[in-house]
Amino acid sequence: MENNSVLKCYTHSILGKEGINIAKGDESYVYRLKNQEIGLALYSQIKSYAKYIGVTQNFKEVIDYFNIPEGETPAGFKVEYSLESDGICKADLVRDISYDKNGIKRPTKLLFSADSANPYEVYQIKDMVANLTCNPAIIYNMFINNPQANIGQKFKNRDEVMDEIGKILGPGCDISVEINDPFNASDEEILEECARFSEMLSKYRVVIKIPHTGPVNAENVKELLEGDKKFNLRWNQGINKDRLRGHNLAIMLKEKGYRVNFTLMFEPYQTALALQARPYFINSFIMFRHTQSKYMFGLLKAYEATGDDTFMDMLKQYMIDNDYIGANEANMDMLKIKNLAEFMLKYRGFDDKDCDGLDSIRHNLRVLRKANMSDTRLIICNFQGDTLYPYIDKLLMEDEFKDMSDRIVITTAPEHLSQFTSSPLVVQFHRRFMNAAKGQK
Repeated sequence: MENNSVLKCYTHSILGKEGINIAKGDESYVYRLKNQEIGLALYSQIKSYAKYIGVTQNFKEVIDYFNIPEGETPAGFKVEYSLESDGICKADLVRDISYDKNGIKRPTKLLFSADSANPYEVYQIKDMVANLTCNPAIIYNMFINNPQANIGQKFKNRDEVMDEIGKILGPGCDISVEINDPFNASDEEILEECARFSEMLSKYRVVIKIPHTGPVNAENVKELLEGDKKFNLRWNQGINKDRLRGHNLAIMLKEKGYRVNFTLMFEPYQTALALQARPYFINSFIMFRHTQSKYMFGLLKAYEATGDDTFMDMLKQYMIDNDYIGANEANMDMLKIKNLAEFMLKYRGFDDKDCDGLDSIRHNLRVLRKANMSDTRLIICNFQGDTLYPYIDKLLMEDEFKDMSDRIVITTAPEHLSQFTSSPLVVQFHRRFMNAAKGQK
């Protein structure tokens, strides 16, 4: 009987039967599993070969760390069984954010995440998300140093914020938090920072965000912080050591046992190289890439229609301001600038009138499907406004990607996501219902 759903088997069905007992000292832990379904094949193996059912030391540590109520297993973990040579079948809790508590899958294979470090708004969405994304801008600019958000300046530093968020979210939600300085900090200092995150949030939930570094390094990063904040080098210039620093940091942390969220992926060509670091999450950033493409596309079309060099001057300045060319390339030939812009737009699909800006999502899902990394998920991020999420939602329902639905996490600020719980007809019908309830026509 290959289809396990035809016959529902539960752990309690074999307890006390067929000579199978609970391992001494594991009773309170095993009883948490008694109403959880197990597959028919596993049921048959346990019944035929096991003498005892117990749990691993990790199982006990997870339960005790999160202080899980009696009779339950925590969200964010799946139960896996192994049959030991001494006849003990042991249950373990394995991290998997696809699961809600008690071994039940979340409602959809597609998961949601929130971009926030604001405990007040995280509380409102805590039961809907499987990941929380924090970076320095989210933590400091949008919360700690924002008096409208950090009411009464209650939270003074990052540790206080992350500690509170950890308490709010519980065990079922990963927390992706980014190191403060990937350029000046030594490997030892970064490891100390990551250890602090793990201490606050637990090794079960913490995911370390590591950015692509490009040509930025400890010496030239000051160009981004001082004066006009223009960067002299073009995005693809610099040296190998700098351009690969993000990858090597991600590899180092992976080897130290951390799960890594490899971030700042804007172009599809970054994906396969990023996967060499074996990250837990990769990202598709959408909004800025799309809006910048539209603006450059408009300037090129205006120049083609009028021949007015003003539009080319605007294009050159825009490409400098947004790091498509380096600040030291201000005297670059206009034809070369035009060619660079046209290449980038063609690569992004902006020579197609039906371009929706979601080519990077499609590409990344295709690459991920072919990769030897079944546990890596794609985070779709950096989208705002009224239009992008509906198009993303529609894309993910396309037949081509139906097999990838359990590999996707959608993340944005809670206020951007929550608007899509509604529609104009919601308001229309409330007008109708509320007037009816008042006895009015």
